[in-house]
Amino acid sequence: MHTCPATAAGRAWTPPTSTPRSVRRTAAEIFGSHDATHCSRVHRVKRPSSPGARRRQQLHDRYGPCAVVTGASSGIGREIARRLAEAGFDLVLVARREPQLRELAADLTARHPVMVRTLPADLSTCDGVDAVTRCTSDLDIGLYVASAGFGTSGPFLDATIDTEVEMLRVNCEAVLRTSLVFGRRLADRGRGGLVLMSSIVAFQGMPDAAHYAATKAYVQSLAEALYVELAPRGVDVLAAAPGPTHSGFAERADMRMGRALTP
Repeated sequence: MHTCPATAAGRAWTPPTSTPRSVRRTAAEIFGSHDATHCSRVHRVKRPSSPGARRRQQLHDRYGPCAVVTGASSGIGREIARRLAEAGFDLVLVARREPQLRELAADLTARHPVMVRTLPADLSTCDGVDAVTRCTSDLDIGLYVASAGFGTSGPFLDATIDTEVEMLRVNCEAVLRTSLVFGRRLADRGRGGLVLMSSIVAFQGMPDAAHYAATKAYVQSLAEALYVELAPRGVDVLAAAPGPTHSGFAERADMRMGRALTP
């Protein structure tokens, strides 16, 4: 079993013992790989009082104080982490690439009065998924963003089975496991949100990206069902289905976007 040692600078962070009173909101209001062996902490001083934007305060009141973002080292996950830090969320950033996580954590804590914990983890493995659970067990998590994932492209019959199975584990199995863990935690606390990263290709079969589209259809269907199931427990669920995005995703998947990325 992996342990979860931490390095700290400054005073220790004591997790909140209580959460603010729940205020019902819709899911649509949420927004306006190496094996894990450890997690690290970058601590902050106490947040100063500031008027801020009403919108950001509402987000923090509903989904704070702490958010977990997977796939945070690049692309959409990285930008979501930036927006959440702007809104005052303490963060747990999860991805395979530790140097990029540490760089992002240093940037966010320099710009905003937030605490950031980094967790290098490969979510295609059970150990990596278990590390996410273990390294957040002491935190009052109010928002979970499942942004980790990757795609493949090309004729289905030319696919490499090991790569396709790895994608299935990251895009589907890891989402299933973590959604169950955080869904239960959020339901027990009576408020919070799950954001599951679907895709525009989730809504129909996609030739030359057949299996990738199928994994995103799984995520879309799961999120739609959880939206109904968890609403009575105070938990909002959002399926985010982005289209072509400048995120580095297409390059890894060897997808040719052409004019799709041109506004």
